[in-house]
Amino acid sequence: MRSSIVAIIAALAIGGIVAISGFVTNQEIMEIPEISNQYDKLEKYKNELEKINQYNLQVLEDLENQIKNSDNEQIGQINKEIEVVKRVINDNKAELEQVIQKLAEMKPSP
Repeated sequence: MRSSIVAIIAALAIGGIVAISGFVTNQEIMEIPEISNQYDKLEKYKNELEKINQYNLQVLEDLENQIKNSDNEQIGQINKEIEVVKRVINDNKAELEQVIQKLAEMKPSP
């Protein structure tokens, strides 16, 4: 059970890093003439961040349920894993708030 929890957390952390770094590295240096194109990309990125955040919250809930069904020996390790997941969720939430703010600033006129 411990190795599966570690694998889930590792996959979660790597997935978040890949998503964020993929977005950052795919930005072009040239200025894109259409703001709506940038807006659409940010909107898609925001949706992906929301999906990642929902997944992270589910992982956190699963870990908390495991604590309820664990013996004292496993609780310390699970608590450490919960702290890692909470940190990932908070980082993701901060990134999502920045994207939402940027979207609000760029919102295209009708």
